[in-house]
Amino acid sequence: MQSSNSRPRGVGDGPERSAGNQEDGGASSRDTTYEDPWYDALPSGWGELDGAGMPAPAVSPARAEPGAAAARARDVYVVVQRSEAFQEVRGRYRRFVVPGVAAFLAWYVAYVVAATTAPGLMARPVVGAVNVAMLAGLGQFLTTFLFTWAYSRHARLRRDRAALELRWDTQELARGAQGGAP
Repeated sequence: MQSSNSRPRGVGDGPERSAGNQEDGGASSRDTTYEDPWYDALPSGWGELDGAGMPAPAVSPARAEPGAAAARARDVYVVVQRSEAFQEVRGRYRRFVVPGVAAFLAWYVAYVVAATTAPGLMARPVVGAVNVAMLAGLGQFLTTFLFTWAYSRHARLRRDRAALELRWDTQELARGAQGGAP
């Protein structure tokens, strides 16, 4: 992107060139500069130079090299991930979510397939102007809310307490690995 102050004038003179400037060949428009902070300013960290005249590093020095404490804290998370408590929380999550997603997708695909392949069935009236397609469409909304409620209930009753205890244990282990008070 080129700065508005260093653009070659005369090429593509746009709205900044007035009718009066066109008469005299545009001499005054070539001498006039304007500051456009949205056009001239570089995004933060792009093309800026550090104190030595070199381009600034892409990664700040504080995050470029992890220290020994950060490496030990990372090891804590790997140990926790391999622990039986973590695997139990993940297993409970998977045992609920995988069948729930499969059932919901099967119900959705059945609705779409029925709507495209059996229009006569979907157009069959049930009560007055309400037909099978309308009931099935409303059933999609109903099952969405039903699965959301079931998921939040399952999380509250089966996973939240175990996950919270695991989180506290992980934080204590990480503090101890970083040299803090356990």
